[in-house]
Amino acid sequence: MAGKKKCTVPIHRFPIGQIVRLKSRKGLSPKAADIYRITAFLPARDNSPQYRMRNDDVAQERVTQEVDIEPITPVADAE
Repeated sequence: MAGKKKCTVPIHRFPIGQIVRLKSRKGLSPKAADIYRITAFLPARDNSPQYRMRNDDVAQERVTQEVDIEPITPVADAE
């Protein structure tokens, strides 16, 4: 089957429920949250998976691309 391109769909790296942080606050209101919980997967934009996220403390929801967030690593209990 010459000439056929294989279509690749970007895979979401973060699972629903994952706590993430915005990498940059550029262009955001000072009152905007920077920590969110992933609530849904959305289709890719510019070949980057998108997510719906929510911060319950300030009742904010937003949509962002995967390249704009990073996971929050849980801090291990000090022994």
